[in-house]
Amino acid sequence: MADNARAKRLADLIREVVAQKLQRGIKDPRLGTHVTITDTRVTGDLREATVFYTVYGDDEERAAAAAGLESAKGVLRSAVGAAAGVKFTPTLTFVADALPDTAKTIEDLLDKARQSDEKVREVSAGAAYAGDADPYKKPGEDDEDDAAE
Repeated sequence: MADNARAKRLADLIREVVAQKLQRGIKDPRLGTHVTITDTRVTGDLREATVFYTVYGDDEERAAAAAGLESAKGVLRSAVGAAAGVKFTPTLTFVADALPDTAKTIEDLLDKARQSDEKVREVSAGAAYAGDADPYKKPGEDDEDDAAE
């Protein structure tokens, strides 16, 4: 349990250091203000860190940001090492976070479902029941039918 807590603390530190360094220390135009660090995960042995990021823009900007992060990897790792004070500074791997794309896909699917529901509501607005409004028999109805015969 202590190793997991230590890895979590180191992951949080890496996320903060990388985000600050990208915001203030890296002058690469490919890493403008449209790159956001979303999450960081560190292996149990504290040797490797995966940094998840998002880029708000088109595919060209995403590719440019990925290239910029790869070229700045050494500088960012040095900053992490200076801030963390650990015996071995973890290697950094940058992975584009799929969460915004997944959220957009889900939102599009929900919009389609809402439109479909609205069409069903419009069609059923003037519709009448095929039979009785309440198709279920209630206690005592059989007695009335039998008495009429």
